Amino acid sequence: IDDLAEVDYSLNSLPAVFQPFVDLDLKGIVYPAGNYTGPPYVAAPFTIPDQSDSMLYLAFSEYFFQTSSFAYYTARAFNITIAEETCSYFNISTEIFGSIIPEVAKYSVTPYPVMLKLMATEIPIISLEQDSFTVEIQGSMEVFAVLPDSTTQSLFTMNVAANTSIALNIFDQKLMGSLCLNR
Repeated sequence: IDDLAEVDYSLNSLPAVFQPFVDLDLKGIVYPAGNYTGPPYVAAPFTIPDQSDSMLYLAFSEYFFQTSSFAYYTARAFNITIAEETCSYFNISTEIFGSIIPEVAKYSVTPYPVMLKLMATEIPIISLEQDSFTVEIQGSMEVFAVLPDSTTQSLFTMNVAANTSIALNIFDQKLMGSLCLNR
């Protein structure tokens, strides 16, 4: 897939060849790049509704997305640093946090730019529902003041829990999504 994750496709059973079509039962597992240890999930069987009006049908199971989440979590892809330049662009500084958190205002009288470190603390949970895709992620955010000598000083750390759903629709032959933050 990329330098963080690899996908292994294998046949679950022999191909079934019929006059109008070929049925391939593939199992796709996503692994951290170079690390083929099994993911902590068990694949549940699922069926695709019988339809015959298209040339190709693809289905991705919850297992595929769970193993993807596991691979990227293991590769630390969900650990993100939002640099001082990006925060400055959005005018985020110690002054903003100081107006929300009094302890930050006491520590930092002079407004300094900030840097944010976001990190997933658990493997994100992905589930498929009818017409939607849900992601639950647990993480933490550490906020640093960037001092004039380019060193950083930790201001605070907070835990974050997010549950988002994406409703998927096809409109004008395009896959469209509508994102909803559930909590």
